[in-house]
Amino acid sequence: MPHVLIDHSANLADHLDVDELVGVVHAAVIATGVAPSDATRTRARAADHVRVGDGDPANIYVAITVRMARGRSPAETATVVDALVTAVEDNLGTARAHTALSVEYQDIDPDRRVNRNHLREQAGS
Repeated sequence: MPHVLIDHSANLADHLDVDELVGVVHAAVIATGVAPSDATRTRARAADHVRVGDGDPANIYVAITVRMARGRSPAETATVVDALVTAVEDNLGTARAHTALSVEYQDIDPDRRVNRNHLREQAGS
């Protein structure tokens, strides 16, 4: 159940189609094979009020957090992180020179969450 959160400065949209980036990131996670596609959820949120680096208004940030249930090996988590870094950097175009990118992997504690995936029920009908 990867939850992929793309937090970014609002000015990212001046350089690329954010919805397209969501699709690219979503596809990159699925392509790793580390988690099932019907459990993957990807979303983006723009921050309107930010300062990045030296405060130059041209500066952009993209901070991706990937949250998955415990049990992935270090190699699997590295595969996911590397795939996301590559996917984002390959799609930044000229904005790459002004972008601060981070990708963080977090384990989800199964004792502290409830998960009901009704998409799987639909797949069986």
